[in-house]
Amino acid sequence: MVREDILVKLRRYCDYQDRCHQDVRRKLLSLQVYGDELEEAMAILIEEDLLNEERFARNFARGRHRIKGWGRHRIRRELKLRQISDYCIRKAMEEIEETEYRQQLLQLLHRRSMHHPADWPTGKRIEDLREHAMRWGYELPLIEEVSRDVLEN
Repeated sequence: MVREDILVKLRRYCDYQDRCHQDVRRKLLSLQVYGDELEEAMAILIEEDLLNEERFARNFARGRHRIKGWGRHRIRRELKLRQISDYCIRKAMEEIEETEYRQQLLQLLHRRSMHHPADWPTGKRIEDLREHAMRWGYELPLIEEVSRDVLEN
């Protein structure tokens, strides 16, 4: 049986923001809860809908894209690191609207291009924009399409 004080802490922990199973498991281990007691606590949180991986993945993708400007590749990689299922990752990717996604990439590339010295050749500018956007997790075909628009303006 899970102690009530542990459940109170976990409820507060999960109420503060959506958590993935891995985060809650780590929290339980830090509270020195192991084995069946750990699994029971997880089950209680799932029953109370305080722990929901699909909701976590959707909120994570939406937030990382809108607030931090991450691309789909980076969001997908981060969700996999948190051991989120492929189903939940697919659902999370549905949260990213295509027009907003393109606009975010356009802003990212425009900000980067403002730092380019005036004497840089076009090839070097394109290469720098491509590498920068790939680090942020955007897809190469989209990067190339949008970077042409940035360089033309």
